[in-house]
Amino acid sequence: MSIDEKNLKFLESHEWARIEDDGTVTVGISNHAQELLGDIVFVELPEVGGNIEMKASVAVVESVKAASDVYTPISGEVMEVNENLVSSPEIINSSPYNQGWFFKVKPQNINELNEMLDLEAYQKFSQE
Repeated sequence: MSIDEKNLKFLESHEWARIEDDGTVTVGISNHAQELLGDIVFVELPEVGGNIEMKASVAVVESVKAASDVYTPISGEVMEVNENLVSSPEIINSSPYNQGWFFKVKPQNINELNEMLDLEAYQKFSQE
């Protein structure tokens, strides 16, 4: 795994966030979430340029088992979405922390990420 999970923050709803060098925040779903979902077959992404509110449902991921909302860990403007997921949603299964990211946000308040779990707390939560 080329992305260090220790540098990610997690929501209890299984999304991850990573602060990029340019100050944007990249969001995706955790490895645990993609394992629970199974083979992912469809993704609905938020609109670029749209403003999103922390912990709002902004995307949908569907697998052969279920459909699940994807929540944003941070408020801000959607700067970019991962268009590769539209034609190849299975990327999320093979690379949830690298190529399988969902969207990038220009945050309104980066401190909102302080409410997220670190890797250790998330792993403990996921095992309950």
